[in-house]
Amino acid sequence: MTDPMREILARWKAAFDGHQADAMAALFTADALFQGFGPEVLSGRDAVRAYYAAVPGDRTADVTVVATYTVGDRVAGGFADVTFRDPAGWEAPVHLSLVLRRDEDAWRIRQYHVSRVVTAH
Repeated sequence: MTDPMREILARWKAAFDGHQADAMAALFTADALFQGFGPEVLSGRDAVRAYYAAVPGDRTADVTVVATYTVGDRVAGGFADVTFRDPAGWEAPVHLSLVLRRDEDAWRIRQYHVSRVVTAH
């Protein structure tokens, strides 16, 4: 079995870097819970699609998987460090945690949460 976390994050990065909101939404379960940079928890693919459609098209993401786990053959997840960037020099490092669920045909993101990394206290 491949590592579900690495598999889904490779697909996520390709869709994010390509600014493909429909492809991003397809990575999530229909009932996904999503906590991005905004103050509200979003729910469902349509909300995820709208969130990513609003991201500027010149942003990319660098992804480093930190830890992964599996629970049986239908649940997996883990943590990654992600830095979002744009060509003008803007960047936002975050910790990303995912809970994945295996549907009939593929792994999908059931829960997505980013936490901005702040180095100054």
